[in-house]
Amino acid sequence: MLAELEGLLAGLEQLAGVDRRLLVQARMIRAWVLIDEGRPAEAEVEAEAALRTLTRITHLINLWEVEVGALVCLGDVLCALGRHEEAETIARGHRLRAEGHVATGLHLLLLHSLSGQGRYEEALAESGKHCPTLSPYDAGAYELARAVALHGLGRHDEAKDEARRALTSSERHLHPSHPRVGKIRALLALIAPA
Repeated sequence: MLAELEGLLAGLEQLAGVDRRLLVQARMIRAWVLIDEGRPAEAEVEAEAALRTLTRITHLINLWEVEVGALVCLGDVLCALGRHEEAETIARGHRLRAEGHVATGLHLLLLHSLSGQGRYEEALAESGKHCPTLSPYDAGAYELARAVALHGLGRHDEAKDEARRALTSSERHLHPSHPRVGKIRALLALIAPA
């Protein structure tokens, strides 16, 4: 997949003006693929390149949704690098102007960043404040975030139930090799002996 994205990125570099938003979106996809492949340092470079490209075209059209999407991508990269406080800053700093799937992405980023800092109680409380509108791609993500927080709090039975819900949802909508399915299975294996 990365090879195909490399070719696509090379072609998109030639675009000008508003069409460069396609380059931004391709860079974000490449960053997420790199995160999934365990290469967060390279993903950070790609996410930052997406944001730099955005700054060059924002005067042409209001691209706030793409911009916030790129920031969510950068936040995911920061979490993968263990820089959860920076990811939390992104999530909290842009929640007010986001809506729809972008708001969901920021909400999930906030939950992930809080749990990454060991602030499980706060992550669980935040998960109850907002019921995100999930797309099929987000299947199991919200439940996984709650399961991680519950497990961090030592509430293993509840965590196991939430993780099972996450797995059921993920298996219904995602490919079995999707990284989220693997994360859920790993969490279930971790919880099982507890």
